[in-house]
Amino acid sequence: MNNVTVIIWTCITVAVLLGICALVLLFISSRNMKKNREAMRDLQGAIKVGARILFAGGIYGKIVRIKNDVIDVEVNKSTVIQISRYSIQNVISE
Repeated sequence: MNNVTVIIWTCITVAVLLGICALVLLFISSRNMKKNREAMRDLQGAIKVGARILFAGGIYGKIVRIKNDVIDVEVNKSTVIQISRYSIQNVISE
């Protein structure tokens, strides 16, 4: 065997190993994305008028009204703010 043949086979071996690593990472990434999608679907399904929520800014509130993607949230007795439904981080179960 000459040096060129050894170099070619080494490159092929490295390429195959990198391909296997890429497939493993792709599989793990797709599983995590599926879990995140399911969690987001469950969260969006739990959004109902009267539910207590925590949204991304760390503010707690109670849902007063839902209109498409805009939600009115009561943060205290006299303050109602509008937020995007996608900024909700968690629905608090009491």
